[in-house]
Amino acid sequence: MSATPRTVTIRSADGEPLGFVCIDTTVNGRARGGLRLMPDVSEHELSLLARDMTLKYGFLGLPHGGAKAGVLGDPEAPAAERAARLARFADRALPLLTSRAYIPDSDMGTTGPEIQAMLQGAGVRVARREYRGSLSGMYTAATVFESARAAVAARRLDLGACRVAIEGFGRVGQPLAEMFAGTGAAVVAISTRHGGLHNPRGLDLAALVARSGPAGVAIAEAEAAGLGRRIEATDLKFVDAEILCPCARHESISRTDADRIGAVVVSCGANSPLAPGAERRLWERGIICVPDFVANAGGVLGGTMEFAGWRRHEILDFCARHFRPRVASLLLEAERAGRPVRDVAEALADERFARNKALAEGGSRAHAARELILARYRDGWLPARLVRRLSSRYFRSLLE
Repeated sequence: MSATPRTVTIRSADGEPLGFVCIDTTVNGRARGGLRLMPDVSEHELSLLARDMTLKYGFLGLPHGGAKAGVLGDPEAPAAERAARLARFADRALPLLTSRAYIPDSDMGTTGPEIQAMLQGAGVRVARREYRGSLSGMYTAATVFESARAAVAARRLDLGACRVAIEGFGRVGQPLAEMFAGTGAAVVAISTRHGGLHNPRGLDLAALVARSGPAGVAIAEAEAAGLGRRIEATDLKFVDAEILCPCARHESISRTDADRIGAVVVSCGANSPLAPGAERRLWERGIICVPDFVANAGGVLGGTMEFAGWRRHEILDFCARHFRPRVASLLLEAERAGRPVRDVAEALADERFARNKALAEGGSRAHAARELILARYRDGWLPARLVRRLSSRYFRSLLE
C-alpha cells in the first residue's frame, strides 16, 4: 500500500542529526502521525510506525496519510530542555510543517500542549481547537482493553478470573491496568524502562501509582515495600498470565520469544511490538494476537471524537458498545478463514485506505463541503455541541 514512503533526516545547521520524519502515505499531499522524543529513536523504528499509522487510518476509515517522526532527546529531561529540542527540530523541519506535508501529534515523550507550543514557536499556524485533547493514552488503553475482552470471549474465558501482564506502565499501561482491575482481573506484572515487578497474587495498583513519577514506577522502592518481586523488563512477557499487553517500544517481542509466551491472548498497545515472524508464530501456537493498528486505534479514534466535542465517558462507552463488537467480528472472520488476524485486518485496512484516499482526492462536492465545515470548526466558528451531535452517525459508520 505504501506507494510513497520516504524518510527525511532533520539536521542542525552544522549537520548534527536532530531527528527524522517518515511519511508512509499521503492523502492530498498530507500525512499525520505522532512526534516522539526519545534518545534512541531510529529511521527503522519510524518506518514501522508510519506504516502502522496508514493501517490504523485505513482500519478506522479516516482520510489521513500515515506518518511518524522522532526527535533525539531525553523524555525525562527538564521541560525547558525538551522544549528547546523540539524547537530546534521544528525550525529545521519547517517546510514539512508549514506545508502540512507532515502534521504532528503527541507521542511517547511529548504532549499535545508541547506540540502546539513547538508549532506556534516556529510560526506555524495552529487552529483554535487543535491540540486541546489530553487523554490519548486513556483512549488507547480503552481499545486495547476492549480488544482483549473480545479475544478472551472468543476463547470462552472469564475475564474476571484472568491474570494480566502489561509491558509499559505509562500513559497507556497505567489506565489499562486499572480497566482490567475493574473487572476483577489480576494484573500480576508491569514493567517500565527501569525494570519490572511481578506478584502472582496481583499487584496493588493504587500503591504502584503512588510510587510513580516522571520516570515511571520506582521499581526498587515498590519491591522494598513488599509489593512484588523485581524482574527484568524483558522477562515480563514470560510470566504466568492469560493476557499479555505489550505497551512499550517496537519489536519488544522476538520470533524466539513467541515460542515461550504462555498467554492465550495478546492485545497490542504499542506500535509494532512484535518483530517479523513473531505474530504468525503466535497464531500457529493458537494464541490470539490482536494486531497493534487495531488494538491501539483508540488514541486516534478517541482523539478525533474528543476534537468533535465528545466527553470522556461517552468515548469510553462508545468503545465498549461499538469497538469491541468490531474486533469480535474481525476475530471471527479470521477464524473462519483460517488466517492470522493481522492478515485479515491488513487486507481490510489497505482496501479501505485506498478507497478513502480516492474519495478525498477525487474532488467530490461532498468531501469539499465536509472539509470546509471542519476548517470552520477548527477555527471555532461552529459550536462543539452541533458538531458533536452531527458526528454520532459518522463515528458509528466507521466501525460498521
